[in-house]
Amino acid sequence: MKAPTLENQRVKLSLLDLSNYKHLRLIAQEPNLLQYSPSKIDTPEYLKDYVQTAVDDYYHKTAIPFIVFDKEANAYAGSTRFGFINWQNKVMHIGWTWIGNAFQGTGLNIHMKFLMLQYAFETLQFDKVEFRVDERNIRSRKAVEKLGATLEGILRKDILLIDGFKRSSCCYGILQEE
Repeated sequence: MKAPTLENQRVKLSLLDLSNYKHLRLIAQEPNLLQYSPSKIDTPEYLKDYVQTAVDDYYHKTAIPFIVFDKEANAYAGSTRFGFINWQNKVMHIGWTWIGNAFQGTGLNIHMKFLMLQYAFETLQFDKVEFRVDERNIRSRKAVEKLGATLEGILRKDILLIDGFKRSSCCYGILQEE
């Protein structure tokens, strides 16, 4: 599987790997960046482990991780990925998204997601894209809803977070015909 580079006038998404993840070290140390996530990236070691897991999933053809470059700011902004790719059923998730505080609320995320949805539906011809969001993360839920995703249900207490809290995940989906 060859990783695509997805790009428009605002953002460039390139394969995240062990050769480029160091561009994200400072952003990964921002407080509360992954407040609602079971992942830990706030030290160079944790960030490298996070990227290594993403790379392993890429080689197993179950994920495509991206490093996000904001062309307007001329700076690396964070990471996102396709995950839980089910090639047989033509369903995948978009998630594992984190961008630095300076990039939040700038419109960058919607450009990222548009490129990803376009690739999933038009190039890969997938039938469905899903998003999983902590039910407490109102900002991310609103962002996913703005994309046109439908709330399909809530998985109660399905993810154990680092602080020991068992989160519930809102399941959103977009079908190709939507």
